[in-house]
This record gives sequence, structure tokens and C-alpha cells, in this order.
Amino acid sequence: MRAKAIILTVTLCFTEAALCFAGNAHMGTWKLKEAKSELSPGAPKNHTVVYEVAGDKVKVTVDGTDCDGKPTRSEWTGKFDGKDYPVIGDPNSDARSYTTIDDRILGFNFKRRGKRIACGRIEVSTDGKSRKVTMAGIDSKGKKFISTTVYYKQ
Repeated sequence: MRAKAIILTVTLCFTEAALCFAGNAHMGTWKLKEAKSELSPGAPKNHTVVYEVAGDKVKVTVDGTDCDGKPTRSEWTGKFDGKDYPVIGDPNSDARSYTTIDDRILGFNFKRRGKRIACGRIEVSTDGKSRKVTMAGIDSKGKKFISTTVYYKQ
């Protein structure tokens, strides 16, 4: 009887987390609309960004190209709670944090060895079909940059 109660409780927790994330405007696959974006010359490009449920966390997978046109892929799994979680595959950062501002807006910080190297916000349109990422920071060569990228939901 006790085992059934534990299994039921765990199942309900995962179901609740999935339902909570399912209504999140950020979830899904987003494709870069380069023509509407303002990228710094020679900046890396994130062509596809995928937000998906990973237990009680969110997994963000980013596929793109670096400044030399070589393919890149990074993965971050964490919560939108403002705490740092490790990122895998990004040569420029080793941790990221996301903070929920409201139901359509996230704030974020990218860090390398504990130091913030970039910050910005992600805003999903009211119709949920596009999102704009505004970011400022220091690139791998130590130069300051500002970029605005636009994505469309797939």
C-alpha cells in the first residue's frame, strides 16, 4: 500500500510539471529568421532553439554555426528560477540562468568561470508565433556586442 502511494505521488508530480510547462509560451521549436535579425558581424548564429520538458526542468537545445560557419550544438537543462545551471557544448559559456519575468518574457545570464559574459531577455509575441531575443555581452575575443534575433515557432 505504501509503495502505491509513493508511485502515485511521484506520477502526479511529473504530470503536474508537464502540464505547467505545456502552457509555457517558450516551449517548442524555434527557427531563426535571419532577415529580421540584427546580428553583429561575424557573430555565431543559433539557427534552431528547442525548449522541451525534462522531468521537472526544461531542456534547451541550440543548434547553429560559429563565426567560421562550423556547426555548433549546446544543451542546458534547468529551471527558470534565476539559478545557474551548467551548459554543455558552448565554448563561450559554462553556465546559464533564466528568470521568468512574466508568462511571455524570460531574462537570462550566460557565465564563464562564474563571471557574467552576456545577458538579455527573450520575449514571445502575444500570438505565440514569434519571439525576439535581445542580448548584450562580450564575445570570445573580448569585444562588446549587442544583438537582436527573431525566431518563428515551428
